[in-house]
Amino acid sequence: MIDPHCHSSSIMVERSAVAAYLMSDGLKQGQWAWGSANRTEVEPGLFRGTSTFTGNQTFVRLHVDRNRFQVDYEVGPARESMQFRNMSRVIPGDVLRMGSDKCVVTLLTWRLETQTDAEWIQFGAIHEAEMFLIKGILERT
Repeated sequence: MIDPHCHSSSIMVERSAVAAYLMSDGLKQGQWAWGSANRTEVEPGLFRGTSTFTGNQTFVRLHVDRNRFQVDYEVGPARESMQFRNMSRVIPGDVLRMGSDKCVVTLLTWRLETQTDAEWIQFGAIHEAEMFLIKGILERT
């Protein structure tokens, strides 16, 4: 079934979950998050980047759960209009019987009622491509 409400993208990374937890670093995300690239920290925990696609600024706030290797992201074109949109999770390789030197990085995003079909397809394609950027960044460090 194609899920009309949530898109998920995952990739196996040949690094430990601890090493792969760059998902919790708002500045480092600017290396792979095309919707909010070249980030700066506006205030602790609040970041601003530029969309590679539109050139518009995007604000991002991270809610980090280090014990679960999970991050919830609030996103918006202005700090006043930010809302929960995405979640990332790093699953340690041992949990999946891959060994402690590997993990799976997953990114989830939920569709807004206001998104067109074309916008939703673009979101999915972007997140799938970002998985390969994340893998490359992690495995070459």
